[in-house]
Amino acid sequence: MKQDESTATLLDYLKAAPLYLLPQHLLSRAMLALTRIRFAPFKNRHIRWFAKQFNIDMNEAKQPELTAYPTFNHFFTRELRDDAREIITGNNRFACPVDGAISQAGAISDGRIYQAKGHDYTLEALVGGEPQLTETFNNGSFATIYLSPKDYHRIHMPCDATLTQMLHVPGRLFSVNSASAKVIPGLFARNERVVTLFETEHGPMAMILVGAIFVGSIETVWHGVVTPPSRHNVKQWHYEGEQSVSFTKGAEMGRFNMGSTVIMLFANPEITFADNIQAGERVRLGELLAEHHPQA
Repeated sequence: MKQDESTATLLDYLKAAPLYLLPQHLLSRAMLALTRIRFAPFKNRHIRWFAKQFNIDMNEAKQPELTAYPTFNHFFTRELRDDAREIITGNNRFACPVDGAISQAGAISDGRIYQAKGHDYTLEALVGGEPQLTETFNNGSFATIYLSPKDYHRIHMPCDATLTQMLHVPGRLFSVNSASAKVIPGLFARNERVVTLFETEHGPMAMILVGAIFVGSIETVWHGVVTPPSRHNVKQWHYEGEQSVSFTKGAEMGRFNMGSTVIMLFANPEITFADNIQAGERVRLGELLAEHHPQA
């Protein structure tokens, strides 16, 4: 899979340097509060500014009227019309879970995941040090998808699957844009994240929702808000028997309250990414992400 070989510039370092000094969690909590203000003049002004600044296509939204949203966060996590995205069909085809851009994608090599030129991080660190998860995905593949502020911020299932485990891994809240990825070592394994593990007919699959500065919270449809509150230790939830949760392809599984990154992990080495799943390429929810080609 093609890798982005662009080199970090001085500007990239200058953009990232202040992130080490900022009170990341405090600022993110403040953003959470601001995006939930219901005072109409305040929230309407900021919604209109945001929609114009990022050229938001409200024709795709179920509610196209900007002032109808009770808070900025309701607008930011707006629901799309039922016909706004077409989910690719076929049991052996995985749908892209979000709108966004491919940061990197490829094989997990020697337990390491490529981040940017000169930077990678360990699979073990990404999944919170869990040895069983590390072993499960060690010979698999990954795709890192960045959601910009203008993107749709709900996350959907790439295939039919059953939830088996969730972890909250505490960490920093660095920005996850391309400049940060080029200069901050182990970025995605350092930031706070929610690891969700699924069983599919094609083998284990993980969807990792990575937090970032100003990401007020991460939610899943089965748990609600996972972050905040922040924790100092990894917390796990297991879903078995009556607590098991099953999803069909295209079903909503979670959302970011403000933007961030989704990392897909596939354990089965027979799953290969589509030709356009390369660094820098734009993707849309429902498009072909990967296919399973069983070997004879």
